[in-house]
Amino acid sequence: MTGQPQITPRVEVPTRMLVHALIRADGTVDAGELYSVAGTLDMTDQQVRLCIKRLVAEGRFTHEGRGRKALLRTTADTERSITPDIDFLRYAYEQDAGRAPWDGTWHLVAFAVPETRRVARDTLREVLARLGGAPIQGGLYVSANAWESYVEDEVRRLDILDGVTFLGTDTLRRGDERDPVALVAALWPLEAIAARYHRLVDVAQARLDRIRDPAGISTREALTIAVEIAAEFTRAMEPDPLLPPELLPQPWPGTRARELTARCWALLPRGTGEAEPRIYQRYDGALSDAIRRAGEDAQP
Repeated sequence: MTGQPQITPRVEVPTRMLVHALIRADGTVDAGELYSVAGTLDMTDQQVRLCIKRLVAEGRFTHEGRGRKALLRTTADTERSITPDIDFLRYAYEQDAGRAPWDGTWHLVAFAVPETRRVARDTLREVLARLGGAPIQGGLYVSANAWESYVEDEVRRLDILDGVTFLGTDTLRRGDERDPVALVAALWPLEAIAARYHRLVDVAQARLDRIRDPAGISTREALTIAVEIAAEFTRAMEPDPLLPPELLPQPWPGTRARELTARCWALLPRGTGEAEPRIYQRYDGALSDAIRRAGEDAQP
């Protein structure tokens, strides 16, 4: 962006995510705005064209018009897939605020699914990992959070409930190790999780420094910053098992990263009405309390 200060560190934003980020309240994406923001993010027009072509072919969007005057419109499948996991985001901020203490219970899921249902079995493993579970041994996963309702929903969808067992216990021992903090360090990749949050801290702090004076930020730059923060936030949050703070090294970088993210959302200038991209609404809804507190903290 000519004449504007360089914002570092640079964020890699997937083209597909950019398209989703620019969906407006009426379910459309303005191609002119899409190409403009894409250029700010160093994406080529060819990248954008190919992404649009794939999304339309997949039935994610319909396409009206040509080039930068075109209009993309979401389909029902896209509407269902772009909503963030609000429950998990709010739970993370509840943990950060000390309002979700660990009750000392380990939640285990064991499964024995026959080879004839191999696809369902592999899908269940992916679901358990996505929900923050760690494998203890073949067919046995553990979580420090109450995940039973989420797991059961997926298990019923896969039609393998009869092969799944749920168990809760306050005693977990692996070999000779029974200390909860040591078990967490052994079962989950804490260094990799922390590294993503350190990266988010750097990104959010740099953007926060830029938007402290919103009067000097153009609409395009504000939207670009929103997309960058959302991309880095997603990259850090999606693989996070949201382990209880009592079991994590302190200070935990996730707490600081989420605080800075909320501050950025609280200060970002934005449009109004139908023209405002829904990226703001998605995060406003998920982080409403944290954004409100961040806004209050930012007041003189």
